Amino acid sequence: MEGSLTDITSLRGALEAHDVRSVYHLGAQTQVGVANRSPLDTWETNIRGTYSLLEAVRQRGAVERVVVASSDKAYGAHENLPYREDFALQPSFPYDVSKAATDMIARSYAATYDMPVAVTRLANVYGPGDVNWARVIPDTARALVRGERPVIRSDGTPERDYIYVDDAADAYLAVAGSLDDPTRRGRAWNAGSGVPLSVLEVVKRLIAISGRDVQPEIQGVGVPHGEIDRQYLDPTAMRRDLGWCPKWDFDTGLRVTWDWYERTLSG
Repeated sequence: MEGSLTDITSLRGALEAHDVRSVYHLGAQTQVGVANRSPLDTWETNIRGTYSLLEAVRQRGAVERVVVASSDKAYGAHENLPYREDFALQPSFPYDVSKAATDMIARSYAATYDMPVAVTRLANVYGPGDVNWARVIPDTARALVRGERPVIRSDGTPERDYIYVDDAADAYLAVAGSLDDPTRRGRAWNAGSGVPLSVLEVVKRLIAISGRDVQPEIQGVGVPHGEIDRQYLDPTAMRRDLGWCPKWDFDTGLRVTWDWYERTLSG
């Protein structure tokens, strides 16, 4: 079945046709740079797409759980880190605003209509299969497979939190399971490693894993406009209340990820 994320009628039709009981809302425009260039398209997809889906669920009924993907970007810039779930959402840039709006809309449906909705605020997800070349790990891996120097478009100092794709999937499932308890409706959960890594450190680790004898080419000065300097999450609540914690350490996940890019792009 084909349809638009912003078309409530087609969304409700899909829910009814397949008797959907669990919804994982992952549909979005996911690139910070694209959002800076095209804010209206990003807001249309991320914000309107979210309230259209939630309204379709509300009209349909019978859905037992809805997990909505927010992001660590929703928090915006904070002096004190790591982010905790009780921190204010104070975004400044288009992508970050779109994720904060998604976050608040989802929790509004839980609070107003007692719908079984919860929100995940994930760190940067990486792993095999990611072909969004604007992201640092796919772009670096592609350059290394080609025998080129990886390009860093900042000065290499911005820090991020990374989570392997399998751990991200487990986080979504854990949050979905939490909705069996009505008292957890409307909650937001941080899922990340809690360990910040600079862009330069990530690129150097991937170079080392690849075995290539190259150095990164640092093209930027400071933090690119429209991006946040430092971001990482405190996942304590997920660990304590839902029993979730990352199973993959960064280097192990990065090695599996590199193997996929080398095998796929070389072929």
